Amino acid sequence: MLTNTSYTFQENSILGALTAAELDSLAPHLELVTLLHSEVLFEDNDMLQYVYFPVTATVSLLCCLEDGSCVEVAMVGNEGIIGISVVLGNNAKTLTQAITKIEGQAYRISVRELKNILARSGGRRAGTLKKLLLRYAQTLFVQISQATACNRRHALEQQLCTWLLSCFDRGNSSNLSITQELIAYILGVRRESITVIAKKLQEEGMINYSRGQIQLKCREKLEIHACECYSIVKNESDRWVIDAKAA
Repeated sequence: MLTNTSYTFQENSILGALTAAELDSLAPHLELVTLLHSEVLFEDNDMLQYVYFPVTATVSLLCCLEDGSCVEVAMVGNEGIIGISVVLGNNAKTLTQAITKIEGQAYRISVRELKNILARSGGRRAGTLKKLLLRYAQTLFVQISQATACNRRHALEQQLCTWLLSCFDRGNSSNLSITQELIAYILGVRRESITVIAKKLQEEGMINYSRGQIQLKCREKLEIHACECYSIVKNESDRWVIDAKAA
């Protein structure tokens, strides 16, 4: 869905770190769109048509299995790009499903236009855009690696606390609009399991949950109950943002 709401390119870490010349070449091909709640941007193994630079939206990247089950391997907010496979040499074929979990705005550009811009900035000295995309791919790899370990070794309560904190961070808010059904789908578990844990977190004063609205009440308690994966991924994401600003 297209939107006329005004946002600046600087609200995305990658776009905001580009040189003026590179942003001038990219800007005419960027369009501001609204990513709707639960909207599937692409399925795994699709041929990618667009890549997205989130501004206020947050998107889950999910690994989907033949039985229809899925599990989140990473989330992307305004620190990154959705569609990093464009620069990884697989002919723009998607590696995951992408679904919007926090509705909001993003800039999108066609794969064809982005590839043309990257090709023009190539040569002996790669442009800032390509360097930023490759550096961000490293950050995304850390997320995916940590998610693999987390899903295998940590209790669901720890996973949910980590996941909620990451959502609050990317949304830059203490409120989250999301259903238990979508949380269960993203985490690859039964909805009833999410209901039980959410009730416990509410009873212990960490969150308030009502009709698809989650309010953060005590970050300190939630961080104590989260697994180590939260701090590992957050520290890497913070380093990436610092690196982007210094590019």
